Amino acid sequence: YVIYNMAELKQHGSPRFGFFHMGGVFNLTFAVFWLQVAIKIIDKSQLDAVNLEKIYREVQIMKMLDHPHIIKLYQVMETKSMLYLVTEFAKNGEIFDYLASHGRLSEAEARRKFWQILSAVEYCHGRKIVHRDLKAENLLLDNNMNIKIAGTPLKSTFFLFIF
Repeated sequence: YVIYNMAELKQHGSPRFGFFHMGGVFNLTFAVFWLQVAIKIIDKSQLDAVNLEKIYREVQIMKMLDHPHIIKLYQVMETKSMLYLVTEFAKNGEIFDYLASHGRLSEAEARRKFWQILSAVEYCHGRKIVHRDLKAENLLLDNNMNIKIAGTPLKSTFFLFIF
């Protein structure tokens, strides 16, 4: 779907490619930039104060990160009851699904992906941030099959400051 503003998002229904218990993730193209993005929609009324605070903290940390192998947070929009997180879209999905359907990677490709993961982790650690849930489901693949580290701020706090 191509949308021109957030009001149109409600009209178009479900270009949903992911779902979690308090919202969904949508694949949309914003006509303003002709940029394909993922929009994570979080129903704040389904969250208690502790989990809502975790999400706000996660958003603040994600705003600080700018690395080629970490999913970029472009925009945060909030209403009284909903939170919309507009992020970079990883066209080729989770590496977990890729491995399940294509089998193991060649040694050269595995080495390249491992280097990308280490590069992103080193970037975070250099900023005293730790991703607490690195797993195949949080390693996404962009349109060039490069790793993009993601995390969902719903199960727990994935990015955490080290004090």
